[in-house]
Amino acid sequence: MGFKEEDYLQLSGLQHFVFCRRQWALIHIEGQWAENYRTVDGSILHEKAHGGGTESRSDLLIVRAMRIHSAVLGVSGECDVVEFHRSENGVALQGRDGLWSPFPIEYKRGKPKPHDADELQLCAQAMCLEEMLCCQISDGALFYGEPRRRMPVAFTDELRPRVRDSLAEMHDYL
Repeated sequence: MGFKEEDYLQLSGLQHFVFCRRQWALIHIEGQWAENYRTVDGSILHEKAHGGGTESRSDLLIVRAMRIHSAVLGVSGECDVVEFHRSENGVALQGRDGLWSPFPIEYKRGKPKPHDADELQLCAQAMCLEEMLCCQISDGALFYGEPRRRMPVAFTDELRPRVRDSLAEMHDYL
């Protein structure tokens, strides 16, 4: 089953939904949103992540603010950063020699949380990239502003169905 583009959900809403369904509904269905210190601080962090466009270093290609979508999941959004590492098991990229393996990185303000909403959002990004690039992505990373470190995230067989189930529930509510 595929979704029409006009029925796509915002990928960023998955994190809101998993954290608090009511918060998601207020923001994404009712359109109620108010900026505060935390949201502005998060926007500044994302602006830094998105700045600079594409960068190439030998066996590494860095793409910032990469637009992604999935007709299967019915979602679209943007990856903060996707690193493409030259790899024999990678995919061909238009205008680039060799094969490249994608590695998504999501930037978050603050520190790691006790729930896995951020991990689910990152896994959804990977699932979109997999559909778009016809590949498999085993892992990515969350970069948190407070420890200023990447936290590795494995896209497990437990995480992927939770992404699909959460997005299906979001579509049902909408």
